[in-house]
Amino acid sequence: MKMRKSMTAAVITAALSLPLAGAAFADAGDAGSDTWITTKVKTALLTEGSTPGMDITVETVDGVVSLSGTVASEAEKEAAIAEARSVDGVRDVMADGLETLN
Repeated sequence: MKMRKSMTAAVITAALSLPLAGAAFADAGDAGSDTWITTKVKTALLTEGSTPGMDITVETVDGVVSLSGTVASEAEKEAAIAEARSVDGVRDVMADGLETLN
């Protein structure tokens, strides 16, 4: 548990340091925009208390975010989808690969 919290803290710290790189991503075209969206969605999932961000993989292609991994409940799945949709630049969210344990 302690290692997971340390890893979460490290990921959040790294993700929060990325705003300075935003201008570089914004000018990089679709790949850069997708990378930036992926980073913002992953950060949101990690900082949101109702989603297990470490257990969710995020990929973005042309503004469409794909979530995969395992969550404990349908409520966590819906929370992850809602959190991803709330990120600027996200055109759609696909969660076919996000499975629930219940």
